[in-house]
Formats: sequence, structure tokens, C-alpha cells
Amino acid sequence: MGQTGKSFLIRKAEINDISRIAEILVFVKRMNYRVIFRNDAVSFGEIQVIPVAEEYSHPEILDSIWVYEDEGIVKGLIRIVGKEVVELYVEHFFQGQGIGAALIEFAIKEHDVRTLWVLEKNTSAIRFYEAHGFHVTGNKELEEGTPEYKVLMER
Repeated sequence: MGQTGKSFLIRKAEINDISRIAEILVFVKRMNYRVIFRNDAVSFGEIQVIPVAEEYSHPEILDSIWVYEDEGIVKGLIRIVGKEVVELYVEHFFQGQGIGAALIEFAIKEHDVRTLWVLEKNTSAIRFYEAHGFHVTGNKELEEGTPEYKVLMER
């Protein structure tokens, strides 16, 4: 059930969702990663809604995305490739309402996800995934084009 008592839906993303997906990705990435990367050229130059929408509209990406819809509004998304969570984002204004938990539990139950990568400095995301049965492994690698590390989490 959604926060208002009406039911929510986790469904395969459709081309009509692209603008909303791009909005969520751009805004949440800026909110979460600007403090880590400290690179305004990327946060406000490279990460733009239209290019993100164009990239995510390609079938090989769109086909791997599921959205959380509540009251007709896409509030979050998860991208799953194989048994790996590639991305999970919840609109900033709807965070803390159980949307991320619903998405990760959907991925675990319906797609048997086993792994994901998370930025080492994104401690709130690490705590979130740990609460859902993932643990940090010893594997880590540089996030491409940055001095920051990402760590592998498994369940």
C-alpha cells in the first residue's frame, strides 16, 4: 500500500516513463553525489535531463528498469541486469516512505538479485542495503573517471 492507503505498483518501465526517470536520476544524483565528487562540471554540465532521457530510452537500458508507481506518479526506479542491482533511486521528496525498501525487496524476491556496487563514501546507501541482507565484500574498484571507490555488496 502507498503512504496514502492506496495501492502502489512496481512495473516494467515504459517509454512514457522516460522523462520522469530522467528527472529522478538527475535530481537524486546531484543531491547524493555532488558532496562526494565535488565536481560541478559533471553535476550540472554532464548530468542533464535530456541527454539522460535519450540514453535511458534505448531498449537495452529501458528493458532493465522497473518503476515504483503510486497514485499515477513514478516515485522511484530500480535497474536490474542479471542478478545485479545496477541502480536504485527514489525521488528526493518521497524518500523515507518505504519505496526503496519495496524496490529492493522486489528485486530480491522476483529477480533473485545477489550483488550491487555502491560508492564507498555513500554510507547511507550501504546501511540501507545492509538492512536488506547485503554485506560489503573485500572487492572495490575506482568509479570510472573519478578518484572515488565503489565497493561490491553481496547477499
